[in-house]
Amino acid sequence: MPNNAELKIATKLYFSQEGEARHARPAIRVALAGMIVGVMVMILTICIVVGFKQTVTQQVAGFGAHIQLVSFDNNNTYDMQPIPVSDSLLARLEAYEHVVSAAPFITKPGMLKTETAFQGIVLKGTEYWDFFAKNIVEGQLPQSPQEVLISRMAAQQMGLSVGDGVNAYFVDESDVRARRLKIVGIYNTGFEQFDELFVVTPLETVRRLQGWETNVYSGVEILVDDIAMIDEVADKIYFATVNHLDEDGYHVYYVQTLREQNPAIFAWLDLLDMNVIVIIVLMLLVAGFNIVSGLIILILDGVQLIGTLKALGADNRFVQRIFLAQAALLIGKGVLWGNILGLGLATLQYFTHLVPLEAATYYVDHVPVAFAWGWIVALNILTIGISLLILLLPSMIITKISPAKVMHFE
Repeated sequence: MPNNAELKIATKLYFSQEGEARHARPAIRVALAGMIVGVMVMILTICIVVGFKQTVTQQVAGFGAHIQLVSFDNNNTYDMQPIPVSDSLLARLEAYEHVVSAAPFITKPGMLKTETAFQGIVLKGTEYWDFFAKNIVEGQLPQSPQEVLISRMAAQQMGLSVGDGVNAYFVDESDVRARRLKIVGIYNTGFEQFDELFVVTPLETVRRLQGWETNVYSGVEILVDDIAMIDEVADKIYFATVNHLDEDGYHVYYVQTLREQNPAIFAWLDLLDMNVIVIIVLMLLVAGFNIVSGLIILILDGVQLIGTLKALGADNRFVQRIFLAQAALLIGKGVLWGNILGLGLATLQYFTHLVPLEAATYYVDHVPVAFAWGWIVALNILTIGISLLILLLPSMIITKISPAKVMHFE
């Protein structure tokens, strides 16, 4: 027989009327449905978890960048020690591979107060407006000193709107400084932990408040084009600035990454990876169990065919490959429909945000979705490969079937 004889026989059996009748049996349908559901759940799991990680990372980076160059004496608060930042330093930082931008910033903790409410805030002066421009929901970006952008959450809590003025108070070591700020825009990122905290303004507003020189800042925010390269770029910047001293001989610069700034958030994201592994393992086991039961049913239904083929001289391996090929066709059908349903639901959520979330708990107001095609392709290959390997053991039943006994029974 030709090398592909087993596949031809399996295809003939699978697509024949008799084969269609066998494959339509309830037990086979259940096995196929289990395969479809397993693949669908695994694809949705990957899309959602990758979407969570990307969305949360992008939101956190919008408030603090991927990497920050700050004072060596930084005390992990928003009231940072000043560092000198020259144009040449910014140019050097932007020259590193994968660095998209390097922009100075200044922060100052304070408090907003109206006649009926007050709230602690961090006034942030920045030159990087892309993130807030994407999330502005009313008004415009600040253009001049004393103009500010506040979050929708803060505006609602304090009864403020675009065009209103608000008193801000900032505590120094010796006195309290008051400023009258004008609200020109309102933003909303859905990341409540930061939305209620940050009030954003041009650099000059906070510089005047701090009384700093023009080349002095709280730090530099550095954005990269690939999240996976954050640690590598941070290491390069660290070794380039670690020995920089000021006029008094003290170290000036310290490099911290997004993960180091927000360890609790990223520890939570890391737990999602473990969830993905658990779900995929469970779904592979379910899919494997279902496809094994399907193969056993096919073998039991084909006992007479097995006896006839053996009587005609076919060996056990030849007959095994026929039934494994039939099972492979079922696996292919299950994987195909699992992909269609999984990617279809993920696409629906991507465009409609149909499934909402509590932003205060999950940092986003809807289930985020991202299509990690590399992981999806790898998942399909893994599913098909493991399913076929699992089938090798139950296919050994064929070796126990005797042509003489089958003929005698018949």
